[in-house]
Amino acid sequence: MKISNETKIGVLTAIAITILLLGYSYLRGNDVFAGSNKFYAVYKSVEGLSVSKPVLVNGFPIGRVSKMELQPNGHTIVQFKIDPKYNIPNNTLAKLVSTDLLGTKAIVFEMGNSKTYAEDQDTLKADVQGSLAESLQPIQKKAELLITKLDSSLAAINKIMNPQFQRNVDRSFLSIANSLQTLEGTTKKIDNLVGSQTGHINGIMANAETVSDNLKTSTSHLNGIATSFETFSSDLSHSNIKQTLDNANRAVTDLQASINKMNDGNGTLSLLLNDDKLYKNLNDASLNLNNLFIDLKAHPKRYVNFSVFGGKKN
Repeated sequence: MKISNETKIGVLTAIAITILLLGYSYLRGNDVFAGSNKFYAVYKSVEGLSVSKPVLVNGFPIGRVSKMELQPNGHTIVQFKIDPKYNIPNNTLAKLVSTDLLGTKAIVFEMGNSKTYAEDQDTLKADVQGSLAESLQPIQKKAELLITKLDSSLAAINKIMNPQFQRNVDRSFLSIANSLQTLEGTTKKIDNLVGSQTGHINGIMANAETVSDNLKTSTSHLNGIATSFETFSSDLSHSNIKQTLDNANRAVTDLQASINKMNDGNGTLSLLLNDDKLYKNLNDASLNLNNLFIDLKAHPKRYVNFSVFGGKKN
């Protein structure tokens, strides 16, 4: 039996339409070849979410968003079709999260720890996470402020970096280069000087070592002297020096009293020192005694007369 071309075209058209419908239904989250468990969640806002968006658990897709219905109070009921081979605890949280900076949303199941599993047609707890763009808004504001300050700084730098400033900078770098060159020359001269004076430096170091040894020896002598001085100080502290000082003080006191008496005119010594008459009498007596000695020497017979044979007495 021969099939006409019109029949072939009709059959192909029907197959194509069927495949198109099945594909569209699949893209809308309807699994046409296998059954799925349906779960629901209620959100205040579903901005960025659309039918056929994936339902993820730790990044792994376990189902799709199959239906969205707006309620009179403004909330939206979202239906999920989940592969029945995955058990969903009844305290699982269906979180609406942002998947990119453009605000595209998806549903992420945060699995609960309940041992009781949700059944088909159950409603799960819902939560909405802020978008990445919203979370980055504070950073964006700071970045804009930073860019503004950076722009102001660049404008100030542009004003500073005028030709005159650049010439000054060039001269400064040239001066620094000249200074470095001079410093390099000075360093070479110092190296040459140190090389030529190595012998003298070695001698100085040897002398310094000798001085150090002598100082060490002197230190030992000083230690002995300090020990001797400490012994002398100890002996002096134990001696009867207080009594000696008291006796000396009493002797000075007595001497001061004698001097005071002499100054007051009391006593022979005071009269001898202070009375001129006594001095004159003593001087006259000495003069008379001297004249007596002279006369006695000149005329001894006036004072002494004797005879061997008993002469007449005068």
